[in-house]
Amino acid sequence: MQIGIMKHFGQYTAFLAAAILLAGTSDAAAQSRNFLLGKWTETHAAILKELSESYVDSLPVDKIERRGIDAMLAGLDPYTVFIPAEENEDLQMMIQKAYGGIGAVIYKPDVNGNVIINEPYKGSPAEKYGLQCCDEILAIDGESVKGLTSQQCSDKMRGEPGTSVLFSVKKIRTRDTVDVRVVREKIRIPDIEFAGMLDDTTGYILQTGFTEGVGKELRAEVNGLLDKGMKTLVLDLRGNGGGLLDEAAQIVSIFLPKNSVVVTTKGKEKSSNYTVTTREDPVDPSLEVIVLVDSGSASASEIIAGALQDTDRATIMGQRTFGKGLVQSIRNLPYGGELKLTTAKYYTPSGRCVQAIDYSRRNEDGSVGHIPDSLTREFKTAHGRTVRDGGGITPDVKLDEKEYSRLTYALVAYGVIEEYVLDYVRRHDSIAPAGEFHFSDADWEDFVSFAKEKEFDYRSTAKALFDSMKEELDKDGLSEGIAAQLDTLENAINIEKEDFLRLKKDEIIPFIEEEIVVRYYFQEAGIGIRLRYDDALRQALRSERIPKY
Repeated sequence: MQIGIMKHFGQYTAFLAAAILLAGTSDAAAQSRNFLLGKWTETHAAILKELSESYVDSLPVDKIERRGIDAMLAGLDPYTVFIPAEENEDLQMMIQKAYGGIGAVIYKPDVNGNVIINEPYKGSPAEKYGLQCCDEILAIDGESVKGLTSQQCSDKMRGEPGTSVLFSVKKIRTRDTVDVRVVREKIRIPDIEFAGMLDDTTGYILQTGFTEGVGKELRAEVNGLLDKGMKTLVLDLRGNGGGLLDEAAQIVSIFLPKNSVVVTTKGKEKSSNYTVTTREDPVDPSLEVIVLVDSGSASASEIIAGALQDTDRATIMGQRTFGKGLVQSIRNLPYGGELKLTTAKYYTPSGRCVQAIDYSRRNEDGSVGHIPDSLTREFKTAHGRTVRDGGGITPDVKLDEKEYSRLTYALVAYGVIEEYVLDYVRRHDSIAPAGEFHFSDADWEDFVSFAKEKEFDYRSTAKALFDSMKEELDKDGLSEGIAAQLDTLENAINIEKEDFLRLKKDEIIPFIEEEIVVRYYFQEAGIGIRLRYDDALRQALRSERIPKY
């Protein structure tokens, strides 16, 4: 026990020592900071020593250390985190969006059920070896899946590319049970989920990430659409939470002249202060560009939107972006661990930082708040338009945001739509081509019959708020005095499950259509369905753009 404690203590001490080195020793403030860090390093060492020698019960060292590290970093910002060696694979998945496996989304209704192939990826080993949506996996490498969790089954399916895994599969169409051996490959989840022409002159690209190679891929897609006659490009970065800064710079270089400033980073270390510029020539300086953003667009997405807005090269449309102007770096730690820490802030070409939350100034309760608009500053674009810092990228053209009812969120969150779609696939060998598929009135009645028998929270937002209010009134002893009024109000806002489903038909059907089409024609076809109902995109195409200078 003592050896194990001291080994882990050594790792923890090395971690804190690394923090001391990061602080620097160039001035009196730094020396004072180093003294305090050294003091606490010795204090931690003394505490661990006393615990190891005298604590009455068995000491869970790993848990103590992990909680201590996490608590220390939690006071900084949510992006500075410790990654132990056993979680490195998750980090690589985040950076590269790649893993070794069969390339399929699985669904396991309960721990004692079989694994259902929910969605094989196009071109994946799962598709190549004939696994289809709703095929049931009974065993993996001879071990029954009953009693295993969905995560345990997923872990067994993953492995080094080139290795194989044996499945016992009950086929959806024939109901035969067959053995299927699948050779694993490197599965890369694409950052560009869709690229195509919306009409004769308008191209559209949906980009959902910034992993290695996406800049080169996007350049190729833009050139391909130009060959098809594209005059206007819609680059959709809605919901794109960002990724690698270098990839963002490569994408900006598709549109701006070579050697244009993309972003500047400023941090404590000398190596954190640098300016990133475009390194290639643009594909077509005359191409009109629209960039779609929303509150989920962050980090690298904001670098692109900020650079193209500051240079007046594109019209930014949508909603204000998230406001993440912080840059993270990965530092190696002892015993295979890594530290992802914030080392700099980034600034757009006009000089503004889009960071929306000041983590260095916390309230007394530890909470943080957004930088108020009154404290933001004005900056100018290349042609004199006013833009502001401190709260994400404010679009040049604000688009109406699609709002969904609580019922629709519940149908997705409780898996009602997913269950229905799998049932639909079992009953339909094929459907119309993706572009022609529509959920019929008979299909809708079938869904209503299915959904009304399912247990889920179908309350409206008004009813949920009413129930919460009534609970508070009961706690305060106020509900009895206004019982009649409460009953009248509750009766007025109550709506039966089936009636509520029918009321939200037009809102729900697009979700069902997309999920059905994906099961027959893969993700790209599903995005085509999404575009069919994308009101914000249609509004963007009708909106005025910033003038060409």
